Amino acid sequence: MAPKVLFVLTSHNKLGNLDKPTGWYLPELAHPYHVLEPKTEIIVASPKGGEAPLDPASVEMFKDDVSVNFLNTKQSVWKDTHRLDEFVGKAKDYDAIFYVGGHGPMFDLVDNPTSQQLIREFWEAGKVVSAVCHGPAVFVNVKLSDGSGLLQGKTVTGFSTAEETQVGLTDAVPFVPEDGLNKASGGNFVKAAEPWGEKVAVDGKLISGQNPASATGVGEAIAKAIGV
Repeated sequence: MAPKVLFVLTSHNKLGNLDKPTGWYLPELAHPYHVLEPKTEIIVASPKGGEAPLDPASVEMFKDDVSVNFLNTKQSVWKDTHRLDEFVGKAKDYDAIFYVGGHGPMFDLVDNPTSQQLIREFWEAGKVVSAVCHGPAVFVNVKLSDGSGLLQGKTVTGFSTAEETQVGLTDAVPFVPEDGLNKASGGNFVKAAEPWGEKVAVDGKLISGQNPASATGVGEAIAKAIGV
């Protein structure tokens, strides 16, 4: 039987106090999905279920074949998601959980109790816990059953301060992922030599990617970690 991977998308569609749409980021779903779909069973969830908002800016910005093909042929993947709370207590049935980036998760997943419980359950069941870009921010406040932070002492990456500054959204988000991740990990945040470079951090069952360029690499790291 194929391994099962739970993909998590945001349900949030407004960018902080700006009158701009947001959501999940096209290549950060399209590329890992492209890598994993032939080898795994993928189930997609979001806090509210139903249609998860796609950030229109990511459609404009990413015209690569994988992203365009996904956009044109896989709409049911994000238009009919399960509710996140359906998966509480079911970590044993899955091999990995993966959080797609975009600015949306900063608003509805970072402090989401259901999300934090799921991450804790997956981690403590020995499953792969993974995310890309703004996605790793959802790990910042996760506490394990013994009270320790999930990220404490772990090597982790995510969207960098330089990248957030370049897109002009440092004031729109509750915190910049690099800052939160570096603090939660005890100074173990890593990043590519240059902004927008590919960087994937693998620390045991914890897999994180820095930005859209890292999305394929995260998918490949998940595949390797679950043995497909």
